[in-house]
Amino acid sequence: MNALKITVLLTGSLFVAACGSDNDKNEAGYQTNPDINQIRNPVVTTTAYSKDDMPAVSADSQLLTYKMLGVDGKIVQATTLVFTPKTAPPAGGWKTVVWAHGTTGVADICAPSQQGLQGTEYLLQMLLAQGYVVVAPDYEGLGEPGGKENHPYLNLKSEAFSITDAIVAANKYLTSQGKSVSKDWVSIGHSQGGQAVLGAAQYAARANMNYKGTIAIAPANNLALILAAGEKVAEGKPANVQAAIYSSLDSFTAQIVAGTQGHKNSVDYSKVFTGHLAALAPKAETVCSGTLTNLIATDMMTYAAANNNSLANYGRTQSDFLNLEQIKIFMTTGSEPLTTTVKTPIIIYQGALDQTVPADATKFMISNIKEGTQIDYREQPTATHISIYTDNLTNFVKDVQTLMPAN
Repeated sequence: MNALKITVLLTGSLFVAACGSDNDKNEAGYQTNPDINQIRNPVVTTTAYSKDDMPAVSADSQLLTYKMLGVDGKIVQATTLVFTPKTAPPAGGWKTVVWAHGTTGVADICAPSQQGLQGTEYLLQMLLAQGYVVVAPDYEGLGEPGGKENHPYLNLKSEAFSITDAIVAANKYLTSQGKSVSKDWVSIGHSQGGQAVLGAAQYAARANMNYKGTIAIAPANNLALILAAGEKVAEGKPANVQAAIYSSLDSFTAQIVAGTQGHKNSVDYSKVFTGHLAALAPKAETVCSGTLTNLIATDMMTYAAANNNSLANYGRTQSDFLNLEQIKIFMTTGSEPLTTTVKTPIIIYQGALDQTVPADATKFMISNIKEGTQIDYREQPTATHISIYTDNLTNFVKDVQTLMPAN
């Protein structure tokens, strides 16, 4: 399993409150509880999903287009994969596990349902074999039919609603097909997905179902701290080392800005980027994370080769871009998980050698949790950002079974 090809990067988007819409009114026109999903007819379309060998291990493999409350406070369409097990449903119906994927990018082509699950299907197959329905959202803006806006990357509420509204739609779809489905569910995710499931824990009441707990693997958090730490590590290093570090950091920043385009309060690229990055950053809207990072790294190395093996004067970001009001709001509230009390169980896996989401950042997040939130923190001393996922698949399945037995 260590050889799984999993693309996991980190970046972010901006927080814009999404607190209700006309679709949340009852038949008399009065506003009902905006915190609960009351979208009528949430299932838009379904299409058979044939990638990643999933039809071979599931009784039904579907790409479902559904309605969700989006980052701008309007009902939008999003996509999710829905897989049902081949095992017979137990008394009370199949229970559901939501899988939240790591960073892929902000453009529609980066949706896992479009480019494939890239190795994460092994965990999903293991869960199916244990008798769980698996729901795997693309997140808002990824793969959505209209192509009108980018994925608001690392916006906690957007990710959370992508999850809660996907499971509501999946439950309704399966029920409409005559399937026996329980209201019990848990969520598990890695990197961006780890942050997303912590958001789902905060907003689980929106689904109005029986949320049983969260498994967050190397969850994105404290992004300003992570960016600053990366800059410090790169200081004084040779150009090739700096290029490897800067290209990841700058890819994150580019996706932060790209993720706001097409939404309210979008950020102007010119206020964030300068020099060579001014031309490269907008490519985040059309290519996926790994490709963008490679484009930036290649450009940096080409520049260094022509400038005495130095990146001096290359031009990356504006010196004060972190002081932009929208960026500050995003960093402090829009992307940060566990800012409210969560009473359902939370398990966090963290690698001590993780250089993408450092253990110090995750421990700092935990040190600031609200009273009443209980964390089962599991740090592994030799684990990296990738191996903390690939080396623990069996443990994750056991955790799901502990939080929510299938039978």
